[in-house]
Amino acid sequence: MNPLGRRLFTFAVIADTHVNQEEGKASSDFAVNRLSNARNRHVIAALNRERPAFVLHLGDIVHPTPRHPAYTEAAQAFHALARELQCPLYLTPGNHDVGDKPGDWLPVPSVSEDYLALYQEHFGTDYFCFESNGCHFVVINAQLLNSGLPGEAGQRLWLEAHLADLAAHAGNRIFLATHYPAFLYDPEEEGHYDNIDEPARTWLLALLARHGVEAVFAGHVHNFWYHRLAQTEFYLLPSTAFVRMDYSEMYRIEPGPERGRNDAPKLGYLLVDVHEHGHVAHPVRTDGATLAPGGVLPAGERLAPVHSRSIECSPLGIDLRQPWAEVTEVTASGALDEFARKPARNDYPLMALWEMGVRHLRVPIHDLAVPETLRRMRVLCQSGNQFTVYSHNIPAAATLERLIRHADLVSAWEIIAPLAEVGALAAKVVVLRRTLPFPVRLSKLRRPEDALHHGDRARHVIEHGFYTTEADQIDALMKREAAVREAFDGFRFRISRTQSAWTGLQQVARMAGRRKTLDQAMVCLATDNPAEAADDELANANRVAETLFTAHALPGIGVWLDTLADVDRGYFPRTGLVDRRFNPRMAGRVVKHLNSALGAGFDALPVALPERSLVSGSEQGRVLALRAGTRSATLLLPVRATTIVALPSLPSLPSLPFAPEASESGQAQWIDLVSGAITPVRWHAAGGDAAGATLEAPMPCSGPALLLSLPTGH
Repeated sequence: MNPLGRRLFTFAVIADTHVNQEEGKASSDFAVNRLSNARNRHVIAALNRERPAFVLHLGDIVHPTPRHPAYTEAAQAFHALARELQCPLYLTPGNHDVGDKPGDWLPVPSVSEDYLALYQEHFGTDYFCFESNGCHFVVINAQLLNSGLPGEAGQRLWLEAHLADLAAHAGNRIFLATHYPAFLYDPEEEGHYDNIDEPARTWLLALLARHGVEAVFAGHVHNFWYHRLAQTEFYLLPSTAFVRMDYSEMYRIEPGPERGRNDAPKLGYLLVDVHEHGHVAHPVRTDGATLAPGGVLPAGERLAPVHSRSIECSPLGIDLRQPWAEVTEVTASGALDEFARKPARNDYPLMALWEMGVRHLRVPIHDLAVPETLRRMRVLCQSGNQFTVYSHNIPAAATLERLIRHADLVSAWEIIAPLAEVGALAAKVVVLRRTLPFPVRLSKLRRPEDALHHGDRARHVIEHGFYTTEADQIDALMKREAAVREAFDGFRFRISRTQSAWTGLQQVARMAGRRKTLDQAMVCLATDNPAEAADDELANANRVAETLFTAHALPGIGVWLDTLADVDRGYFPRTGLVDRRFNPRMAGRVVKHLNSALGAGFDALPVALPERSLVSGSEQGRVLALRAGTRSATLLLPVRATTIVALPSLPSLPSLPFAPEASESGQAQWIDLVSGAITPVRWHAAGGDAAGATLEAPMPCSGPALLLSLPTGH
C-alpha cells in the first residue's frame, strides 16, 4: 500500500521563461535566448496535454528588465503565449520582472517603487495567496526582502499573519512560491547572487518551520536542486528557456552546447502530485523542444512519469560508484557573482534517480564518514530511498561505530572478503549482528589462486562476487561453517558482461529459493577487460532493459547495475544510465519507461518464459517474455534498427491464455522504451515455426521496445 495515500490532484511549476519581446529576437548576447518564446510555446502545449489543476510560475517571466524599452512588448508577448494555457496561471515576480534584490553590485538595478508599479500594471499583484483542492498556496515577492521599501513591511506583516492563520487550523497544507531561493547550498551560507540575504533569510526560514510549510518552490538558478529542512522540502527549478552555465563547473566534462547555456536536457519543469499524505515532484525534461506559432504537438499517448518516492515496484538498484552528492566551488564568473567562489552540490544524480523510479542505492561504507554525504543519505531516506553499504572485510572500529550509530540509514550491509578467511569473519559478524537491525550479505573476493572465468590472462584488477557456477562453494561453506549460516542472510553474485542477465538472474533466484537465502546479483555493464570500452549505447540499453525486465519477475532477490554515470576515463570504460553531465542516456530513458510500464506490479507472480530470436534464424535481436495471470509482457531487444512485422512463437504472445493457438487475434500496446510513446497495435496468429503472430501495421524498432497485452474486448 502506498504510504502517500490517494493522489488528490496535480499542479505544474515552471520557472524562468524569459520571454522575449518578439519571436526569434532577444535583449541578450547569447544565441540560445532567441529560442525562449518557441520553447515556452512547447511547454504550454505540453502542459495542456497534462491537464494540471493550475500552473505556478516562479518568476523571470520576461527577459527584458523593467529599465529596458522592450519590457512592455515582452509582457504582451508573454500574455499572448499564456492565453493558450487551458488552466489557471499564477505568477511570481522575478528579478527580471521587478528588479534585482538590493545590492550595489548586482547587474540589474534593484527593485523600486516604479518597477513594482510597472509589474503590477502588466502582471497584477506581486504577493498573494490562493487555494486549490483544499491546499493553500502562498506567493511572495522575494526581491522586496531587505529592500526597505514600503512593500517589504506590508508583505512581512501579511505573510506572518496569513501563515499563522492557516497553521491555526489543523490539517491545512501550505506551499510557498518565491523567485530567489532562501539558500543554494547551506542555510547559513553568505549572501550571493542566488539566495536571499540576511536578515530576511533567517526570518523567512523560521517562519516556514514554525508554521509547517510543506514545500517551497524557487526559480532564478536555472538548475535543479533539492533540500529538506525539518518537514519542509525545497525545490530549486530549472528554466524552460536556457541553463545558467556558471554551474557547468559541477561536471567533470566539457560543458555542453553554447558553453553549457544550451544544455537542453536540463530544461524543463515540475509536475507535482499532491497525495493525502505528502506530495511527489516529478521533473519533466523538455530537452529544449520548440513549437512554432500555430504549431501543435504530435498526437499519441505517452507513459506517465515515475518517481522513486511513489513507484509501487522498484526492483532495480544502482551502484553509486562515482561521487553522487559532490560539492563544487563555482568559479567567480565576472557576470553574476564576481567577489567569491560559491559552493554548490550537484543534485542531478538525484534528479536522474527520481525520474527513473530507482529506490535502492549501493554506496561504500566510507560515505557514512563524510558529513555532507551522510546528511544527503538522511534526506534521501526521508524521501523513500534505501541504502546498501559495502566494505572490505570488517572495517576499523571507528567505521563500525558509525555503521551502528547510523543504522537507521542502512537497509543492508555487504561484506567483501576472501573465502579463506570466512570462518573467522563469520564468527565476528555473528557477534556484531546483535546490534545490527539489517541483513548482512557475503561477496567473495577473488584472489590470485582463484580460477578466472575470463581466461588465463593476468590482470591487475579487483573482482568480487560469486559466479553462478559457484553454488557448490556456497553450499560447502554453509555445511562446513555453522557461523556462516548465522552470520549471513545471503550472498552476492556477479553477472559478467558476457553472461545473459536473463539467464543469470534466474539462476540466482533458483539458488536463493533452494537455500532460502536473501541473495543479490550485480549485473555488469563493464566488461572483464579494464582496457575494453563498453560504449555501444544500444547494446548497453538492451542489457539494462533485459536486467530490469527480469528483475520485475524475480521479487525474491536483489538486482543491481554497476553504473549510473558514464565511466569515460580510467579503467573499465562504459556508458551508463546518464552521461557525465548527468543527462539521460538511452539506457536511462529505458529504465524510466520500463519502470513506468511495469512499476505498478503484475496481478500475479510473473513467470519468465524461454527467450527467442527477434526474427527467426537472424541476428537482429532477442525476445524475452513474462506472463502473470491474464497479463503478458514481451520485451524486444534489437541489435540494430529494424522494422517488426512478425513475432516468433512464444507462449506469452498477447493472447488469452497466452498460447498462439488460443486466439486468432488480439490487441496490445507497443511501447517505445526510449521515447515512452505508446502505440495501439493489433496482431493476428500465424502458423508455423517462423512466426507466432503478425502485426497489422509494421512497427519501427530502433531500441528496446515492450509489447503489453490488453484484455480481450479492450
